[in-house]
Amino acid sequence: MVNEVILDDFSLKVTDFEEGVSTNSSEKKAKTIRFDFEVRGGNEYHDVTVHLYKNTFDVKIPELDLSFRGTINNYSTSRTDFTDENSSSLFSLELIEIG
Repeated sequence: MVNEVILDDFSLKVTDFEEGVSTNSSEKKAKTIRFDFEVRGGNEYHDVTVHLYKNTFDVKIPELDLSFRGTINNYSTSRTDFTDENSSSLFSLELIEIG
């Protein structure tokens, strides 16, 4: 079971982790990962979304001894208003290997 995904140096505690293979923009087979993680409102939301705006990351999954360069292929969130610091949202993120 995977509990942590690291994007550059930004660690996320994750649930529902899945691995797969897809075709990237270069028409080559590429690793994909999909996972969920919870984000609280306020500063945590700001920190996470600012990091995700980078779009492309050095991806590390310590439990699988796996690393690759990946970009966001798909994402969603269960909430759009994060002004309340006591609120939380479930983010779903899919990354695909590039290069």
